[in-house]
Amino acid sequence: MFSPDDLAAIALTLRLACVTTVVLLLLSTPLAWWLATTHSRWRAVVEGAVALPLVLPPTVLGFYLLVALGPNGPVGQLTQSMGLGLLSFTFTGLVIGSVLYSLPFAVQPIQQAFEAIGPRPMEVAATLRATPLDAFLTVALPLARPGFYTAAIVTFAHTLGEFGVVLMIGGNIPGQTRVVSMQIYGYTEAMEFARAHVLSGAMVLFSMAVLVALSVLNRRRPRTSLGGSVGASLRATP
Repeated sequence: MFSPDDLAAIALTLRLACVTTVVLLLLSTPLAWWLATTHSRWRAVVEGAVALPLVLPPTVLGFYLLVALGPNGPVGQLTQSMGLGLLSFTFTGLVIGSVLYSLPFAVQPIQQAFEAIGPRPMEVAATLRATPLDAFLTVALPLARPGFYTAAIVTFAHTLGEFGVVLMIGGNIPGQTRVVSMQIYGYTEAMEFARAHVLSGAMVLFSMAVLVALSVLNRRRPRTSLGGSVGASLRATP
């Protein structure tokens, strides 16, 4: 059904999606918490920068990333001086591009989950002598768990379908930067529509499965009392 080239592209795409999702969850958590709790006048600017990939053409983002990571760009000159070479047209470059392009899909669900909690749980935790870090780890994170599930699922699925950024920053190198979207594009250019149908159909089925899973997850979201959740979380803390 799938050719060896298809399997290589699928494996690389899954690897890229997994790495991107993990990196984004780590980066998005403190950023989303800051956006949800801060009263800084810079909040609107940061929120706009985070959401920029939603309205910016992927090729534009990819172009500026290519310039920045290229031999004459600031990042490219830094990596070369450190003996790391250039990151453009490498898997690492793909990860950087994917992280920036999928940033709003990770930050916004987590931020909304934190905002839905409100200040009261943290205030209750403070009255129980929990430090801000303990309250964040044992109260805020568990209560915001559905937002993390949504962020992980949507980010993973969104990374699988990337094209413009991948094309600009990674090119189409077999086994290194050729992901599923580029494989489909190559089949279309070569007028091998039967092979393109196979990969495209698999992407459609996977995307539908993601949407169904997300819908089921949201419907099965547990509803517990606020006070009980905070108290149980703090009691579980050693």
